[in-house]
Amino acid sequence: MTDIFLNGKYIGTHKEPTKFISQIKNMRIDGSIPKTTNFYYNEEEENLTIYTDKGRGMRPLIIVKNGKSMLTEEHIEKLEKDEITWDTLVEKGVIEYLDAGEEENTYIAIYEDELTSEHTHLEISPSVIMGTQANTVPFPQHSLSNRVTLGAKMVKQALGLYSLNLPIRVDTDISTIHYPQFPIVKTQIYDLLNYDTHPTGQNVIVAVMPFEGYNIEDAIVINKSSIDRGLFRGTYYKPYKCEELKYPGGQQDMILIPDKDIKGYRTEKVYGHLEEDGLIHPEVNVEAGDVLVGKVSPPRFLSSLEELRVGSEAQRETSTVLKHGEKGIVDSVIISENEDGNKFVKIKIRDKRNPEIGDKFSSRHGQKGVIGLIVPEEDMPFTENGIIPDIIFSPHSIPSRMTLGHLIELLGGKVGALSGEKIDGSAFESVREFELRETLKEYGFREDGSEVVYDGKTGKRMKARIFLGSQYYYRLKHMVADKMHARSRGPVQLLTRQPTEGRAKEGGLRLGEMEKDCFIGHGSSLLLKERFESDKAVIPICKQCGLIAIYNKFKNKTLCPVCGDNTEVAFVEMSYAFKVLLDELKSLCLYSKLNIKPKY
Repeated sequence: MTDIFLNGKYIGTHKEPTKFISQIKNMRIDGSIPKTTNFYYNEEEENLTIYTDKGRGMRPLIIVKNGKSMLTEEHIEKLEKDEITWDTLVEKGVIEYLDAGEEENTYIAIYEDELTSEHTHLEISPSVIMGTQANTVPFPQHSLSNRVTLGAKMVKQALGLYSLNLPIRVDTDISTIHYPQFPIVKTQIYDLLNYDTHPTGQNVIVAVMPFEGYNIEDAIVINKSSIDRGLFRGTYYKPYKCEELKYPGGQQDMILIPDKDIKGYRTEKVYGHLEEDGLIHPEVNVEAGDVLVGKVSPPRFLSSLEELRVGSEAQRETSTVLKHGEKGIVDSVIISENEDGNKFVKIKIRDKRNPEIGDKFSSRHGQKGVIGLIVPEEDMPFTENGIIPDIIFSPHSIPSRMTLGHLIELLGGKVGALSGEKIDGSAFESVREFELRETLKEYGFREDGSEVVYDGKTGKRMKARIFLGSQYYYRLKHMVADKMHARSRGPVQLLTRQPTEGRAKEGGLRLGEMEKDCFIGHGSSLLLKERFESDKAVIPICKQCGLIAIYNKFKNKTLCPVCGDNTEVAFVEMSYAFKVLLDELKSLCLYSKLNIKPKY
């Protein structure tokens, strides 16, 4: 007897499981039970689980009976003429949806000519084994799987035209490129997604060669004139918002230019861009610290002292300010009301982002790298035909990664650019390499894609032939302008008096345990001491009891909480964090005595 489970719950047994399964299949085809019903028959354990619950990933497959596909030429003709739809094929039992469980009991053929009497299903297309993003990678069957995965991840980070109503949208922290293009080497998914309405990259000429060491470690060398002509030129948008909140007691925030006698008033210069209504006007150049919306708020705590104050003195300044490390132009100012009827302001800042050294780029094959050098066009290598590459790609990035798809795309892009046609690079159904070679030969180029190249600086012909072609490149959202960070002096934490952490808080760059070990290894003790002086404090210590004493600088008097007045005190240089530790030990009733010895 075979045990039968429904969504994991035991419901009974059956003598003939095979007959029972065929009954379920027939009922699913004729619509007696939902099309989303699936089952998993485990012959070894003699149990059958039927699944009807939500949240299961399912995929469509063509049903095969007696070694023949249920999808006929007649069906395909009717589909092309719009006489039948996809749903018709599902209803007629030509296509069915399987989940991971039922897939265990199937034998799926990838191509129709592979079908035998043992096969149960046929793939609609061999490329459907991959998802939407992985299918954007051309020639993926020629590369390692981890590189295809990485290529799929790069699409998510690529800049492009993500929305056609971009000028009227206010999205958080987004970037675009100005002149996106449709790829020359494409896959089927590009047409299915209507990719030409929101492209995310540009076709560039790529030369695979070293360039004076500036493209080692995956870096790329880029042509300055290409950037000047608009290659990968983009804009970064960031919104700021401000609203007039209402508080208990009838008080509320007010958007206006704050008066000088208001608590927390900034310098007069930072309010310079504000109009009479307290808002900045569009197309103004702003820098970090500039006020975008002037606002004053009522006091937070209505204590007895605050009640005596009247008017502007009781209020405090709470303006919206451009954050540290940011700059740009005010793109738009939107004034509205929120659901509570309060005044609400949104300001969109845009910043011009031309490619610069340190910006990240990637091909569709997971070959990512940052710009290592921007070279003037006259110093770039050039071919016999006068073609100058936009990007010089490091040849050392290929052997270990084994991304052959990258090289075939360069070949395909070259053929597509010469013939004026788009090249199909879909998984398992792509144009074959030898066809690309033959076409390239017809156009008078070497079939292996290599060309004679001349050095731009010396004008001499290079000894080796250089592999050169056209490729679709992404500009990724990781830009050096968003990551660049330095600090000399700035805000410190209240408890430890050490510098704050993070770029947004004007924080310092932490010298950790491992960095400390490097300095010790180099023997640079004075530099190490200097780095550890970020919270240097000179603390008076009682020489008798070894506890922290009190020193009055103005009266030149000392006091020890244990030993009394005018005790002998030593001034010890220490980290303020260590002083906090001593105080915390005191709170645990631990006597942390410092033994003061003379300096030798």
